Amino acid sequence: MNYRFLFFIIVSQLVFSQEVKRLKTGDLLFQSMNCGPLCDAINEVTEGYQGKDFSHMGLIYIKNDSTFVLEASGKAVKMTPLDVFSNYTDSPMFVGRLKRKYRKYIPNAIAFTLLQIGMPYDDAYLYNNGSYYCSELIYDAFLNAYGASFFELQPMTFKSPETNSFFPVWVAYYAQLKIEIPEGKLGCNPGGISTSDKLTIIGTIK
Repeated sequence: MNYRFLFFIIVSQLVFSQEVKRLKTGDLLFQSMNCGPLCDAINEVTEGYQGKDFSHMGLIYIKNDSTFVLEASGKAVKMTPLDVFSNYTDSPMFVGRLKRKYRKYIPNAIAFTLLQIGMPYDDAYLYNNGSYYCSELIYDAFLNAYGASFFELQPMTFKSPETNSFFPVWVAYYAQLKIEIPEGKLGCNPGGISTSDKLTIIGTIK
């Protein structure tokens, strides 16, 4: 038996366990999701906390001592165990925590998000169309809880900053959906939310 390897696994699990204990309901997790060319294109045009690339995010929900992430991914809004969510990426995830004066809005944001479970994923990335992409879900959760815009909507771009032309991956993506690329439409992204002055990045988990 390779005891050194076994020791490494045990220590890694303990470290992860200790990091999980620091998480609280209402924390936001930002990650660079492994989703190929689409995520690469998102990363090219968005900038997160300290210049980091974030292509996905979710909202921490602790229930009966188990830690879940409320997220919009795949086909729908869902509640995902933290260990499953962490496997979407090979990089450390950054943890954002609302500043103290805003934490009173967390319960209503969680309640709103739980009600959206099962809502379809927003493949078109269009705001307010009866479906949700990851940051749109978080935006609406806190919009509902706060009673006004909490995070910011910004004009979206699907163009390379180097060429000012649409990324080929987006051209093919929207051609398959048979809709126009929503260039300039208002939307949000994980990177933008990670830089909000309403939260503090408190660290990372692996």
